[in-house]
Amino acid sequence: MPVPDEQGKHKRSLLREQAYVSLRDAIISGTLAPGEKLRDPELENWLGVSRTPIREALARLEAAGLVHTLPGRSTVVSTIERKTVFDAQAVAATMHALAVRIAVPLMGKGEIAAMVEANRDFAAAFAAEDAAAAMHADDAFHGVAVVASRNEVIPGVLEQVTPVLRRLEFRRFSSLTGRQSIAQHKRIVSLCRRGDADGAAQATRQNWETLSLLIDVEDL
Repeated sequence: MPVPDEQGKHKRSLLREQAYVSLRDAIISGTLAPGEKLRDPELENWLGVSRTPIREALARLEAAGLVHTLPGRSTVVSTIERKTVFDAQAVAATMHALAVRIAVPLMGKGEIAAMVEANRDFAAAFAAEDAAAAMHADDAFHGVAVVASRNEVIPGVLEQVTPVLRRLEFRRFSSLTGRQSIAQHKRIVSLCRRGDADGAAQATRQNWETLSLLIDVEDL
């Protein structure tokens, strides 16, 4: 079979991913606020990429609920809707609990050490009042079980629902309300270390369900 004529495939894929991550993170942090119009020329100047990867990135963001297209084809940053957050939280909690339940029997010392290190980074981010670093460490912590589960479906489902939750968690990690996750993470690690898959899964579900406490008090 001859090499396809298409050129620069990986480069274009990288640009598309970079555009998606930059836009996603800007929406999560509030740099791009709810209701703000996203105009292609402005995004091209900011990101330094052409319209094609931008439009592809926006399509992914719309599927994840971070933007939506209005009549006339203008794209705007979505507002944070209570039902959307609750729906996403229910799926995320279920998927992470499932990942942990599957992963615990497969975990070794390396995975446990990675979780401990990620939670240490998580605590340090809170001490430094660095919400972005806290979210990165939280992703790393929960990502250990997702990878260890070896379930190829779970990451795709989480990529679909997690960005919506991260907008709320950025607020949470910017305040003291998220500090309880440090202790919750420690409990999850302890249960994983003991080989208690059901207990670790339940603790993981509870960790993700604490977001609902913030939903109740936040003006969405």
